[in-house]
This record gives sequence, structure tokens and C-alpha cells, in this order.
Amino acid sequence: MTRNLILILGDQLNLDNPALDGFDAAQDAVLMVEASAEATHVWSHKARIVLFLSAMRHFAQALISQQITPIYLKLDEHDFASLKAAWAHYINALKPSKIIICEPGEYRLEQDLIALCKESNTPLVIRDDSHFMCSKADFKHWAGGGKQLRMEFFYRVMRKKYDVLMQGSEPEGGTWNYDAENRKTFGKAGPQNVPTAPQVSIDAITQEVIDLVEQHFQNHPGSLNHFIWPISREQALQFLDDFIVNKLAGFGDHQDAMWQTTDKSQSPYLWHSLLSTSLNLKLLNPREVIAATIKAYKKNQLPLASVEGFIRQILGWREFIRGVYWLDMPQMAQSNHYNHQRQLPNWYWSGDTQMNCMRQTVNDTMQHGYAHHIQRLMVTGMFGILAELNPREVEAWYLAVYVDAVEWVELPNVAGMALYANGGRFTSKPYVASGAYIKRMSNYCSNCKYKPELKTGANACPTTTLYWHFLIKHYDTFARNPRTALMAKNVDRFSAEDLQAIQMHATHLLTHLDSL
Repeated sequence: MTRNLILILGDQLNLDNPALDGFDAAQDAVLMVEASAEATHVWSHKARIVLFLSAMRHFAQALISQQITPIYLKLDEHDFASLKAAWAHYINALKPSKIIICEPGEYRLEQDLIALCKESNTPLVIRDDSHFMCSKADFKHWAGGGKQLRMEFFYRVMRKKYDVLMQGSEPEGGTWNYDAENRKTFGKAGPQNVPTAPQVSIDAITQEVIDLVEQHFQNHPGSLNHFIWPISREQALQFLDDFIVNKLAGFGDHQDAMWQTTDKSQSPYLWHSLLSTSLNLKLLNPREVIAATIKAYKKNQLPLASVEGFIRQILGWREFIRGVYWLDMPQMAQSNHYNHQRQLPNWYWSGDTQMNCMRQTVNDTMQHGYAHHIQRLMVTGMFGILAELNPREVEAWYLAVYVDAVEWVELPNVAGMALYANGGRFTSKPYVASGAYIKRMSNYCSNCKYKPELKTGANACPTTTLYWHFLIKHYDTFARNPRTALMAKNVDRFSAEDLQAIQMHATHLLTHLDSL
């Protein structure tokens, strides 16, 4: 009989995984499973599937190099459709004294495992995930019983706790947050001297996985022509070094800007770090990312606004979002503050829309499995709330199409930030704007049939029309909120005829979303 059956999930690819603490090869077994259901419970992008499977296979090799030989079930070498089915089989076959796992990144899997261990009467040990810098318990203590949570206050606590960018008890530079300095546009000239994206070599393991995915998931969305993602710790460290050396200094200024280019040689990733996949698979530890950032800042006198802005994403937002996810599940997954019920337009998968901002963002997503945070929040996400799309469908789309999507990070960002589905649990207002915002932050509008300044008519920007329709529909709540009162006052400038025309055109758009 096996002493411990240790389960390792596809986003737990770190050798210091706490589930491995105390491992004894003579008494314990480690199980890793590639399960087709993990690629099909949402219609996963091919690049996302390749990333997870290749990274898992490379990690299995890393375990073997540490004298830990896992039971490794490859996708095409077993008949278990789901992780739960494979786990059940090995619990029955090995009859372990207990199951050990590091905290999963998804509530669904945690509940499946709890139910399975209860059914089989097998003790389950879920160990705290030491990868994160704030434990679930610590976050719950910080949150207290508060109805509204704010990342900024949590971030300051974390800065002090870990002594990051601090001068004694005060923030370095005298300011906690340089977000206002990180919203510059590219101007008419567009981005200049964009760093090239790092490349990874497609080794035999990754090529085998690519062939497997093309065979078994040929009808899934996305392309594998541009697969660049790190699948091992060594490659992740290379990406970290590339970002620190070539991108960090320029990261802050234009991190919110978007740009459509016809120059195929120009990197679509701009100055973004491309480290989220490595962090979310735990190929990188957030502590080492922060340490490398601070070291470069001090050595090379990098702009504080860039350094702080990047660290805020790692130490602030990433940790905060994870805490909120576990604090608010499972209710978060069912939240629908506005009771939006419209179906996701088909062009979210194809990019076949006349709205150039949506076409560019969706096409980038399908080509690369990637779009940066403003494309996600203020293009595809904002359209989702303005078009009254069902949060469940939008959330499933985000989880499916982005290579860095794990539910603990995807769901709160979409439900809470993009869609306001949880009613402002950790945001002070819905993130909505007219087409003027997209015009200011990109060149998308110059290549679009729709005009952001027009509210009605055949050439009116759907984002603009639906924005004003949204403000009209929710006028009272916007007027009562100090953060949005000025937005509501703009509605007061419209005549009765203007209001009627906007609402009529919006109704037409909402009933013909697939043809936009």
C-alpha cells in the first residue's frame, strides 16, 4: 500500500511545490495526468493546450532529474477523460493512506478532489501554496468582513510587509502609485524601437505536443504558427532576463497603449513582459521576479514609474486577485449584477467583424493566444458589458483563448473588472467608455468604417452608441457614484430626441450583434 499519493496539476510546475515536501520514493507516488476534459470544458485555444502539456512533460523530466519518477499519463496513452476519473482509478489501485496536493488554482478541481476523497474515504491534505506571497488565510484576515475591497490598500500592506520600494515607512519617491504616468499614447508616429520578442526553441517534446494537439483538437480555435511561450524553468528565466534588460525601462510609459501595425517584423507584444504564463505555471516565483526588477532599478537607475508599475502587477494585483477569487467563490462564478443574458457574438472566435478594434484584438488573440491587459479590459471586455453579454459566456471565452488563463486569475478579472458582474466588490465603478477612449489609446479607429464621435447612424461606432445607451439605462446609479457622476451629467446635455435616437440605434445593434 502506498503511503502518500501526491497529485501535481498542470499549473504547479515548481520543484519547491509544497506537496513534495517529505517525499519518499520508497513509500510515495507522484501522479500527473493530461486529461482531455481540461482542454474541452472550455473550447481552449490550441496554444493554451500546447503550453500546458509541453510544460507538464518538461516538468516531469525535471522531477526525474531530482530522483522523483512520476506516474505520468499522456493524453493519447490512457482512457481517462477527466482528472477526477484518473485520480479515482489510482486511489483505488494504490490505496494510499492519504492524498497530498498543493492548493489547486481552480475551485472546480478542488471540489472534485474533496468529493472524490470523501467517496473513497481517503484522507486529503491540501497544503498552502507557498508560491504566492499572501496566503488565503492572510488575505481573508486583511479583508475582514468588508463589503468592498480595494487593491491599492492591499498593495501598500504588501509593499511594507516585503519592504519593496520603501524608504523606511514611506514609499520610494514619495508616492505609492505611478499609474497616472503609465497611460501615455503612442501619438501619430506610433511605437518606436519596439523590442523584439524573445524566442523559444521548439524541441522534440514540444513538437510532439504540437502534433498531438493538431490531431486531437483540430477544431479548436487559434493558431500554433506563433508559439513563443516558455515551457521550462530555463526558458522562463530567459524571458525574465530579456524583459529586465530590454523592456523594463520602457514598460511604464505605454503599457496601456494599443497599436495596429502593417509591419510584420514589429513585435505585437510591445514592451509587455510576457511573464504571466511562466508565473501562472509556477516556472517563475514572484519573489525572484521582484528581486530582479529591484536589482536592475538600482543598478541602472531605471524609471521609477516603470518599475513601480510592473511591481504593482506582481505584488499588488496578482496577489489581490487570487485572494479575492478564493474569498468569493463559488458565488463569484454565478454573479450577474446587471442580469445580462445576450449570447457571445460568433466573431469573438473568428474576428470577422467590421469593428476594427475588436477585429484586431480578436485576431491577435487567435494568432498568439495573447492580448495585453488593455485590449482585454477596454476592448473585448468593455464591449461585453456594453453589449449586455452573459457573463458566463464571456468568462468561458477568456478562460479558453488566453495562454496565461487559470481560473483564479481569469474569473475575477473578467467578472469583477471587465464586466462588473459582481457589482463592484473590488472596483469603484464599471470600466466603460466611448469609442473616444479607444481612439485616444490606439490607431484602431483610423482603419475602421465606424466613427467614434458618432452616436447614431450607419457609421456610428457601436462602442460609442452602446456606451451612451448604458449610461442612460443606468443613469441613477451612475449619478449617485462620485466616480461616475460627471459621466451621468453628460447625459443631461442630450435632448429628448437625442436620447430616443441613441436608444433606438442601440436596440438595433443589440439585436444584430453578429452582423456588426
